[in-house]
Amino acid sequence: MQQVIDASKPSDWRSPAPADTLYMELPGGRVVIELAVAFAPLHAANIRTLVRQKYFDGLAVLRVQDNFVTQWGDPNGEDASKAHPFGEARQSLPAEFSRASAGLEFTPLADGDVYAPEVGFSNGFPAARDPKSGQAWLAHCYGMVGAGRGNEAESGSGAELYVVIGHAPRQLDRNIATVGRVIKGIELLAALPRGTGAAGFYEKPEQMLPIRSVRLAADVPAAERSALEILRTGTATFAALVESRRNRSDDWYLAPAGKIDLCNVPLPVREQPK
Repeated sequence: MQQVIDASKPSDWRSPAPADTLYMELPGGRVVIELAVAFAPLHAANIRTLVRQKYFDGLAVLRVQDNFVTQWGDPNGEDASKAHPFGEARQSLPAEFSRASAGLEFTPLADGDVYAPEVGFSNGFPAARDPKSGQAWLAHCYGMVGAGRGNEAESGSGAELYVVIGHAPRQLDRNIATVGRVIKGIELLAALPRGTGAAGFYEKPEQMLPIRSVRLAADVPAAERSALEILRTGTATFAALVESRRNRSDDWYLAPAGKIDLCNVPLPVREQPK
């Protein structure tokens, strides 16, 4: 895979749009999240509003469930007298579980999938689609970010978010709005102590990891931004990368699989070359 990346051209890479990129500052460092605007535009817009109101500043990681998700939000969200105000942000949004596949950039994988008729990548995000229904949706692969909700489909707002840190829980596909992907700093969320309460929730306030701030890259001075590039998933370079993972030619491999699961395809991110 590294040989494929080393042979790539500058045009094979793209920089995430500053207006669609979040910087979550934790005690251990920065987590960078790219919003999936093409799949969840209403959630992305609401999250931008929350961020610009500094809603997330001082909130916390509430839950770390082993082999599942890390979730963050307002520890006092259930207490109206203590909860962070939403300000101009909406407290509930229409469900953005899927969208029309027409006009959507989509690079399909050759191998089959258990959860969808077709899977592949759409502008750097693992996705699925159904030609019969004409719908497409994002897949719950490692590092994907979703918006928590209640039992009602339209009860999510983006104020409570989670990231997948375990084996891909694809049963969540089309049941929740998937709003983005962590492109750097996933280890700061995946390596946290597991919660001991039900579903991995922390039982004591002192166990919760504080969120120092969340900012849009567009609102951060250029000199303080994370200079990252993401490999374009519609390129010949990405196709070669996928093939290198389907049929590993390293000396160690005695039986190349000849297939690859959607969530096992790496999505390369690198520092911009000097």
